[in-house]
Amino acid sequence: MPLAFLVVLVAISAITATAVIVGNDADGSKGFIATAADQQSLMAFAANAMVIAGLFGAIAVAREYAHNTVIPMFLVAPRRHRAVLAQQAAVLIGGALLGLAGAALTVAAVALALPTTDYGFLVSAGGVARVLLASAFTGAAGAVLGAGIGAIVRNTGGAVTGAVLVLIVAPPLIVQLADGTAPWMPSPLANVVSGVSGETGLLGALLALCAWALVPAVIGLLAVERRDVV
Repeated sequence: MPLAFLVVLVAISAITATAVIVGNDADGSKGFIATAADQQSLMAFAANAMVIAGLFGAIAVAREYAHNTVIPMFLVAPRRHRAVLAQQAAVLIGGALLGLAGAALTVAAVALALPTTDYGFLVSAGGVARVLLASAFTGAAGAVLGAGIGAIVRNTGGAVTGAVLVLIVAPPLIVQLADGTAPWMPSPLANVVSGVSGETGLLGALLALCAWALVPAVIGLLAVERRDVV
């Protein structure tokens, strides 16, 4: 499955490079590469990394129940919390690697495509490094969040739907219902970590993203401890 997600990331990067090469001029600018401010869209990849890794984590855990591979896992490790924590650790590493790979591929695609245009690469080396680190962190957080949802739902389709609801559908609704919550949604927090904005401060954004990941992970752990697996 990680290889399948990697193929998707390669395809997204290829589409990005194609957009840079064949994009049309509009009022003297070309897509998101004309100015340093416009290239913030490249630095905002960390938010996408969280969604992609969230789907990865949800599928990785939920399909254990779909294919009944969770049964021998718990027979080998009857202390379920240890098995679940090991599973979440593996998913965390996988999500971090996917986030890092996706950011690296996107940066490379843009950098390789830019020589075909009249524009240069306007993100500094420090900015690129921060994007890579931020994408790895948000990928890890998203994967743990998805893993928690997978453990709660225990159905692959339902887990994917739950991850989409939590990461994409619910945040705008929460913002509409509760004033002042916009900076604490996953996407704005990821933008803070990657340096696009500074609404909440770096430490606050890191802690908030950890909370987004840990709440469903803890609920999923408790659910696994209390439910029968047949």
